[in-house]
Formats: sequence, C-alpha cells, structure tokens
Amino acid sequence: MLLNYLHKDKIEAGCDEAGRGCLAGAVYAAAVILPPDFECPLLNDSKKIKEKDRYKLRTIIENEAVAWAVGVVDEAEIDEINILNASFLAMHRAVEQLSVQPEHLLIDGNRFKPYKKLTHDCIVKGDSKYMSIAAASILAKTYRDDYMLALHEKHAAYEWKKNKGYPTKAHRQALVDHGYTQYHRKTFRLKTDDLDLVSVDKKK
Repeated sequence: MLLNYLHKDKIEAGCDEAGRGCLAGAVYAAAVILPPDFECPLLNDSKKIKEKDRYKLRTIIENEAVAWAVGVVDEAEIDEINILNASFLAMHRAVEQLSVQPEHLLIDGNRFKPYKKLTHDCIVKGDSKYMSIAAASILAKTYRDDYMLALHEKHAAYEWKKNKGYPTKAHRQALVDHGYTQYHRKTFRLKTDDLDLVSVDKKK
C-alpha cells in the first residue's frame, strides 16, 4: 500500500522522470503535491499500470492535487549536460512551476541535485512506495508519451508510437536504414557492435 507522506508536518512534493533511457526525445519530469488524506486505490508506479489507467489517473491527479507541474529538457540540452543532469534539471523545472511552494521533496531514485534550499529524500523505487512520487511518475510518463506520439507523426519509420524512443529492435533497425533524426540524442549513439547485430538481423 502506498504511503501518503514521509514527513507529516511538511508540504511534500513527489518527483519522478520519464525517458531517461531513450535514444530519442526529451526527458520529462513531474512534481506533485497531494492532499495529506489523498486516496486512490488505482495509483501505483506508472510502469505497473495499463496505458488506459495511466490516463485515467492523470485526470484524477490533475483535478485533486494541491499542485502539479511538468518539466522538460530536450535532446539538445541532454547532449550538452548529460542525461543524469538533464533528469535533475527537468525535476527542478517542474518544482519551479508549482503553484504551491513545497517544503520538502521526495525524489524517485538514489541521486539528486538539491533544488535551491529545499530539503529532499531520495527513495529507491519511490514510485511504488509513496503516492506523490507515483503520481509524478504518471504525469511524467503520460506527458512524454503524448510528445513521442506527436513525433511519430513526423518520423513513423522509427515506431515511436510503440517504443516511445527506447532502443527496441525496430528502433535500432530504423537507425541502420534511415540514420539519426534531429530528435535523437547524439551522445546516445549505439555502439558499433549493436549496429552490426542489427545489420545481421536485416540480412536474415
């Protein structure tokens, strides 16, 4: 069962990101402040929930949260500062946009760059432990999926509507056939061995 808060006496914002391991597209992050008594049995880590339920939860979260926001760092910025720092920056941008100032941040994962003077806790698998982090994972995931679906309309060969930019076999094969787009993270280029394996698959 997910917990409502870590520190009962503080306004907590849960933070999570989506798209960190992708070859293409921006990384998205969300920050969510939920009411202390928030209840939603369906809420869980976004990876454990069906797509239709994620979008159902997004509506619930946006309607019932005390505050929520989404931050984005595009592929050019990712290449410039690396994906770890980009993930932190996306979270910072989400927190910065919150209409209510949090007193403490709950971060999914084991690392974070402090945001201003706010205290924080890093929680491994936090999206399956705390409601606010789970809610942030839902928003980050669904908003990034919407973004990748829009990009798919421009570059259908890469099957982003299915893989959302992750290095699936179809995505890797498209890179061999068509090369890199402006939306690919140039510092995430596949290793030569990976491309050789795709080429072998293509010949079969």
